[in-house]
Amino acid sequence: MAAQAAYQVFPYPRERDVITDGGRIAARRHTVRGLIEMDVTEPRRLLHEYKTRTGETLSFTAFVIACLGTAIDENKMMHAYRDWRNRLIVFDEVDVNTIVEIEHEGRKVTLPHFVRAANKRTVREIHNEIRAVQHKPKQTREFRALWFARLPQFARNIFYWYAYKNPPLLKKTFCTVGMTAIGMFGNGGGWAIPFGVHTLDVALGGIAEKPGVVDGRIEIREYLDVTLNFDHDIVDGAPAARFTSRFKELIESGYGLCESWAGMPGTDAKGA
Repeated sequence: MAAQAAYQVFPYPRERDVITDGGRIAARRHTVRGLIEMDVTEPRRLLHEYKTRTGETLSFTAFVIACLGTAIDENKMMHAYRDWRNRLIVFDEVDVNTIVEIEHEGRKVTLPHFVRAANKRTVREIHNEIRAVQHKPKQTREFRALWFARLPQFARNIFYWYAYKNPPLLKKTFCTVGMTAIGMFGNGGGWAIPFGVHTLDVALGGIAEKPGVVDGRIEIREYLDVTLNFDHDIVDGAPAARFTSRFKELIESGYGLCESWAGMPGTDAKGA
């Protein structure tokens, strides 16, 4: 008799049902994508300098969220939603739905975390919040909401239908924009293509060294691969391009980094 193939059996994680739900929602949207490279040499230099002076690793994800919040604050149509009366609802606060990796029931899982009012907060404030979630995930509202995945699919579908007709509820339960940082789990360049379940979803891919032109000379620079998903029913090409240009400008300039560590131990008064 042929030898039986060796394999292992694991229970299907219930939280993956919510990911499957996201795929079905995304399949019904009219998504356009932008794949861009951002020169992150300067912000990574500032982050490295901060770690050298203080011994603390400041969250790159927190920095990008702060930039994203500011760019959307200046281009608010990027997180507008239609309500059941076919009106566009444009929020003042930018709530970012991101993910953190935690240990749960003996395995690593990704936990959604909602960074509220990212357009009104500093990199330091967002950094502290993300680190607190990583340290004590069970105390977060998002962890306690994992019970949602245990509902039957028809009940979840009813909730999704109602939430996407009611933008204030959508903001409360899913945030106004999504951001995932796949690049933090690997090395090298590469783009990630996320689900499009928000009007704007951002995916951070890898970082790779490439030649770049600076002041007329060629230098080795670090480039972050970024994917932007836009709901084309709401966002047109020109506003999307303006938002993308501003988002790129904020990232590449290291927006908010020096201000975030001003006055911290090991830095001077300007944080430089």
